[in-house]
Amino acid sequence: MSVLNISARELDFKELNKMVRTAKGDVRIDECYGQRFIGSALSGRTITINGTPGNALGAYLDGGVIEVNGNAQDATGDTMNEGKIVVFGNAGDALGYAMRGGKIFVKGNAGYRTGIHMKEYKDKKPAIVIGGRVGSFLGEYLAGGLIVVLGIDCDAVPVGNFTGTGMHGGKIFIRTDKELSNLPTQVAAEKASGEDLKEIEPYVTEFADYFGLKAVSILKDMFYVLKPNAKNPYKQLYTAN
Repeated sequence: MSVLNISARELDFKELNKMVRTAKGDVRIDECYGQRFIGSALSGRTITINGTPGNALGAYLDGGVIEVNGNAQDATGDTMNEGKIVVFGNAGDALGYAMRGGKIFVKGNAGYRTGIHMKEYKDKKPAIVIGGRVGSFLGEYLAGGLIVVLGIDCDAVPVGNFTGTGMHGGKIFIRTDKELSNLPTQVAAEKASGEDLKEIEPYVTEFADYFGLKAVSILKDMFYVLKPNAKNPYKQLYTAN
């Protein structure tokens, strides 16, 4: 498959996205400076970005692959349905907003409200793996899927306040040996068992393969797993039970 090489230096987001949509094969974008909506609803192709894409990168992604050699801004993977986004730097706020399928891997840190409103249905199980730390309100109103925060090179707990606020589905894994605090009543936290870690092993392995790390070294450390509290008052808003 041919690769279209685009320099985005002089392009606004509309021009750039038109070129991406009409390309016959994969796309490589150089000198990217904040153009929005790159790769929206992409399927069956790969976009490689050198620079910093703007908000809503990979929104509604539907099976394509986006790799960013740099940082990504807010709302990366907004409502993505399938596919993969790999960020070799940091990501902004609302990463994976309303994500309902596919995988996002971020080597560095992510901002506030990562994984807000994530959900899963049947074989659609979204996953986000963050290598560093995340801001507050991680997994807010989480309804399904997996979020993994590895806290690599973090001396403190790698999540901010109010993790899992309104959580009523899914799981959050946090790699730390320090006690978690400021968890809302909707969240039950316990040390992850070997069986728990088997669930995230494929995702951590894929993350490690991308970023030149060793999954075995990461998975041998202590993790907490966060799940909805059985007495979760939010549950009544979303189920008949």
